Amino acid sequence: MDQPDMLRPPLDRIQRGALIAGVIGVALCLLGAFLSPAQFFQSYLFAYLFWAGLALGCFSVLLLQHVSGGGWGLLIRRLLEAGARTLPLMLLLFVPLVFGMQQVYEWARPEVLERDAVLRQKSVYLNVPFFLIRTAIYFGVWIALLAVWNRWSSEQDRTGNPALDDRLKMLSRFGLLVYFITMTFAAFDWGMSLEPHWFSTMYGIIFVIGQGLLTFAFMIMVVALFGDRRPLADLVTPQRFNDLGNLLLAFTMLWAYVSFSQYLIAWSGNLPEEVPWFLRRQSGGWEWIALALIVFQFVLPFLLLLSRQNKRRIRVLGRVAALIFVMHLIEVFWLIVPAFHQSGLSIHWLDLAAILGIGGLWLAVFVWQLKGRPIIPAHDVRLREAAHH
Repeated sequence: MDQPDMLRPPLDRIQRGALIAGVIGVALCLLGAFLSPAQFFQSYLFAYLFWAGLALGCFSVLLLQHVSGGGWGLLIRRLLEAGARTLPLMLLLFVPLVFGMQQVYEWARPEVLERDAVLRQKSVYLNVPFFLIRTAIYFGVWIALLAVWNRWSSEQDRTGNPALDDRLKMLSRFGLLVYFITMTFAAFDWGMSLEPHWFSTMYGIIFVIGQGLLTFAFMIMVVALFGDRRPLADLVTPQRFNDLGNLLLAFTMLWAYVSFSQYLIAWSGNLPEEVPWFLRRQSGGWEWIALALIVFQFVLPFLLLLSRQNKRRIRVLGRVAALIFVMHLIEVFWLIVPAFHQSGLSIHWLDLAAILGIGGLWLAVFVWQLKGRPIIPAHDVRLREAAHH
């Protein structure tokens, strides 16, 4: 039995379950779009940014692994590739937002521009045609890089040519730079422009680091789920799980640093155009979510991941990763939804339906892509080094 077939039965079950959940979620979203179009587009944007962040995070961590090297990446390389190959799906799922821009972005409404001098000044950048052009550029660049990567990776699987590893490294260095720039602007466009009078130079960095944190959490969850099955069982060792735990700890600390830096800069500046964004998220019930993020996305994981023993125990590390995964979903909710509900905390059933619909489709495509190639890249030059380590 070859590598994909060893995991095929559990993967088939997960794919079927995810597809069913996705169809149910999409059906509920369609119902919500009919009953409350504005709420549908708002909930859809929140859910979309979370799952698109996971797809982009898989791509960026894949590039990072090839730049840095290390046996830890060999364990999750195929998982990262499968996650990155969901980017065409995320491009397709962006289409509904095109039809709901006026429901989501106030700068897209002509009547708002007429009475807002600040938005009229920003309209050179914040206008619907240019917004869509920039989005097309982002996805065009990401999918083009992914296509080149897939071609060279497939050729490496087929031929075992060691020179392809050098090509992948060169592509990864260039791709990381391009990803950082394009994702920063995408975060400005898709998220920060929801409240166009506010701005933060840290906003894009928070999204970039958050996507990396989310991806490592998801990868650890998948390895914890299938780590006792071959062929992953052949590479899963306490040391490699310790490496993944160290990376999860590093991104947890980095996320806390950039998030606190953004708050500290705004607090010290105390400028009227910066403060309202934070005040809105520290009142009306939103402050409890902010507190939960501090405790459960930083303090508790930080303390647990300091222990070498915890990082070497697959079940413990898997639970910590699951906690971070859920908390990042709540973080995206906290970043996006207050822009629509400024009077206080609001959770709508469409928020859950959108997460279920998009997430089910994403997971089904992820598993489909994962089953398409051997789980262990047999011709990766790091395979012998990893085995020795």
